[in-house]
Amino acid sequence: MSGVRSIGHRLYAGESSIDFVGRRKTWYIASAVILVVCIGSLLFRGLNLGIEFRGGAEFAMPNATCTVEEARSVAETATGAQAIVTQTGNGTVRVQTEAVTPAESSVLAGQLAEACGVPKDEIKAQIVGPTWGSEISKKALQGLIVFILLVMLFLSIYFEWRMAVAALVALVHDLVITVGIYSLTGLEVTPATVIGLLTILGYSLYDTVVVFDKVKENTRGIAGQSVMTYGEAANLAVNQTLIRSINTSIVALLPVLAIIVVGAGFLGAGTLLDLAVALAVGMAAGAYSSIFIATPFLVQLKERQPEMKSLAARVAARRKQARSAPAGDGTSATGSADAIERGVASSPVTSLTRTDSTTRQQPKKQARSKRGKS
Repeated sequence: MSGVRSIGHRLYAGESSIDFVGRRKTWYIASAVILVVCIGSLLFRGLNLGIEFRGGAEFAMPNATCTVEEARSVAETATGAQAIVTQTGNGTVRVQTEAVTPAESSVLAGQLAEACGVPKDEIKAQIVGPTWGSEISKKALQGLIVFILLVMLFLSIYFEWRMAVAALVALVHDLVITVGIYSLTGLEVTPATVIGLLTILGYSLYDTVVVFDKVKENTRGIAGQSVMTYGEAANLAVNQTLIRSINTSIVALLPVLAIIVVGAGFLGAGTLLDLAVALAVGMAAGAYSSIFIATPFLVQLKERQPEMKSLAARVAARRKQARSAPAGDGTSATGSADAIERGVASSPVTSLTRTDSTTRQQPKKQARSKRGKS
């Protein structure tokens, strides 16, 4: 742990630095590849929607003695359509079919009970129409739009509109990756999945806001000096919050992974898996985007401002002058320039804007024994 604290201290103090902002093209390319794969999977494979969205019937049989193939054969023979049969960790066999009438559901439940050695009254049957799923989708979309509008308004007021745009880009990045993982893996999308997706919105924005708050602190009054550019100050902020972001993500992911392993793996609770996978993927993507996407994109927007262009020109001119200036006190010009550049990371902007004051020369006071003689 002492090594971790030492790394965190060096990053916060600027003694060590990772160039997140300067290498933004690398992060953009990596994210672009992931997004293309996810979007391509969504277009060509689509999502494995649960019966809550596509409509259908579900039969859950606890302690079933039949195999998955036997249950599938019974269901497909009775309905004349393809059936999805899965077996959970606790021995429950779940059969999903196309929509059936209540009478057909009763007949199919009896056939499954006979084939799987389960009393008919212990089989849990559920019939869902597609209208219910469409209503859930509509409400979720409405909630997402309202949430994004309120967040954009808040971030524009508390920070500025450029930070709000950068946060929105990171948020869309996280959502597309999370939904794409469901398409790639074929995991079933249920109402629990929608809840998980809406939950990661807040987590993703929380991590981004923490970084942006430090960026705001480091760049306050930055246009009034000529030592550090906006991109360098923002990169310092990312380094200063890096350890916190990693620790927060690990602490948040541990219980979610426990839900996946214990709840879904050992206990066979499929609903927990639907929720936990969305949370795990969204949290990991949110931690990544707040560091590698949101802040670099913000810097890209800010560097288009005339005052930031002027600041970058002044900083470059000052460093060029420091490199070419002759050494007057035994220090080489190259060493002087390097010292300025090292100070970029370690000195906050507020300290860079201060002017040096000249030491005042005060007259020496005479001793009391001599005052009377004068």
